Amino acid sequence: MRIGVDVGGTNTDAVLVGPSGVVASIKVRTSSDVGSGIVDAIRSLLSQQASSPEDISAVMIGTTHFTNAFIQRRELAKVCCIRLGLPASRGIPPFSGWPDDVRQSVFAGGELVRGGYEFDGRLIAPLDEAEVGRIARSAALDGITQIAVSGIFSQLNDAQERRAAEIIRDAEPRLEVSLSSELGRTGLIERENAAIMNASLRPLAKKVANAFADALSTLGLTCPYYVSQNDGTLMDAKQMRHYPVLTFAAGPTNSLRGAAWLTGIKDGIVVDIGGTTSDVGVLVSNFPRQSSIHVDVGGVRTNFRMPDVLSVGLGGGSRVRLTDGKITIGPDSVGFALTEEALIFGGDQLTTSDLAVAGGWVEFGDPSLLADLDLQVVSGGAEGIQQIIATAIDKVKTNPDPVPMILVGGGSILVNEKPAGVSEMLRPDHAGVANAIGAAIGQVSGEIDRIFTIETEEDREKALEQARGEAIDKAVEAGASETSVEITDLETFPLQYLPGGATRIVCRAVGNLESKELEYD
Repeated sequence: MRIGVDVGGTNTDAVLVGPSGVVASIKVRTSSDVGSGIVDAIRSLLSQQASSPEDISAVMIGTTHFTNAFIQRRELAKVCCIRLGLPASRGIPPFSGWPDDVRQSVFAGGELVRGGYEFDGRLIAPLDEAEVGRIARSAALDGITQIAVSGIFSQLNDAQERRAAEIIRDAEPRLEVSLSSELGRTGLIERENAAIMNASLRPLAKKVANAFADALSTLGLTCPYYVSQNDGTLMDAKQMRHYPVLTFAAGPTNSLRGAAWLTGIKDGIVVDIGGTTSDVGVLVSNFPRQSSIHVDVGGVRTNFRMPDVLSVGLGGGSRVRLTDGKITIGPDSVGFALTEEALIFGGDQLTTSDLAVAGGWVEFGDPSLLADLDLQVVSGGAEGIQQIIATAIDKVKTNPDPVPMILVGGGSILVNEKPAGVSEMLRPDHAGVANAIGAAIGQVSGEIDRIFTIETEEDREKALEQARGEAIDKAVEAGASETSVEITDLETFPLQYLPGGATRIVCRAVGNLESKELEYD
C-alpha cells in the first residue's frame, strides 16, 4: 500500500491507497515545523486500519512550502547569476524586472561573461572559463553558496552551461549550481529567472527533505518517499533537493490527478474548491494541461513547466454581502476561521457555507442559526456561485462542446447544479482529499523541450525519434520501469521568426515506479 500526503498552508491531508482503492483518509492541521503535522496525519491514518509500517511500500508527499516561501519572501538564499552570452544581451542584465523586495532577498550579483550560442548552434563566443572561475571564487569569499548559470540558447546546446558548472565546482566545491537548461524553456530571461528561483530555494529544500525523512523515521517507515512535481508525476528526495521549483503548483496538479483516478474521467474539467479559492484545470489524457505561456510567480516572470490552472475567489469561507440589493461573493474569505466566524458556527459573517446549509445542499454546523436568513439571499447567492463556476469553466475550455466536470475539495459542496457548458457533473467519494490521492498515485516522467533544425521530412523523423528517446531515458533515470514508459505528449512548434527550419519539440514520457502496485488507467 501507499500513503499520499498533501501538506497545505492550513491542513495536511493523508490517504492510504491500495490496489482496490482508498483504504482510509485523514485531515489534520499543518504544523509550522513541517514534520510533526505529517507524523500526526500518518499515525492517525495507520491506526484507523491497524496497519503497520511494514505494510507501506512508499510515501508520496505534495507540498506548498516552496511556492509559499518564494511568494512570502522567506527562507530564500542569496544567488549569484552568471549569464553566458557576451557580447550579446548587455541591454537586459540578470534580475531585470524583479520586484524590489524579492530582488533584495535574493540578489548577490548578476554577471555577464563571453559565451552563448546562436539559434542554429553556432557560437556567439567561446566560453570565458577564466572569468567564470573568478566569479565563483569571489562569490565564495562573500559567503554565497548558490550560483545560477544561464546561457543564450542553452536549451538547444547545454555544453557551455555544463562546462561552467564544472569550473564553478572545481573553483569552490561548496558552491551549488542551478542550470537554466535543466529547468526552463524557450526564452532567455524567463529561463534564467527559473534557475535563480531554484537556486534561492535549494537550502530550504534540504531542510524540508530532512524534515520529511525525520518524520518517516519517527513513524518507523523505512520505505522510500517521493515528492509531487507540478506535472502530475513524482521525483525522489535527491531530485527535490536539486529542483525545488518543480514542486510549484503541485497541489492543484495533484487534485486534478486524484479527480481523474477517482472517476475514471481522462479528459474533462476539474474544479477544486478550497476554503478561499477555487482552482479550475483541464485534464488531457489523465494529466493536467500544461500552460503554454510565461508564468508569473511572486511577481517574477518565468517559463518552467506549470499546469494551466485558473484560480478564482470562491471557497467555502467566501464572504457573502448584500449591497444595494445586489449579492456579491468574495473574493475575500474567513479562511481557516470558518468554524468561528460563519453563521452556522455562531459567528457574525455570512459565508458561502451558510448558503449551502440554508439551501439544504449539505448538513453541518447548526442550521437553526440561519432561521432569519432571507431566502432570496440564499437563492441569489446560489446563482452567484453557479455564475462564478460557469465563467471559470468557460475561460479554460478551448471549444464550446459540453465536457464532464469533476468537483473536488472541501468546498465542493457549494455547487448544487450542473453549470452551463458541462455534460455531466461528478462529485466522487473522497473528493475532499483528492489532492492527497493524486500524490499517492503519482508516476514518474521525463521531458525534453528543445529546438531542432528541420529542413526535410527525414530531419523531422530523426528529430522526433531523438526527442522520444531522450524523454524515455529521462523517465527511466528518474525511477520509472522501462517497460511501462509511454510517450504522453509530443508537440512541434515551427519558429517562424527564425530561418533554417528551426522547430521547437516538446516530448514527455511517463511510466510507473519500479514497484507497481496501483492501476493507472
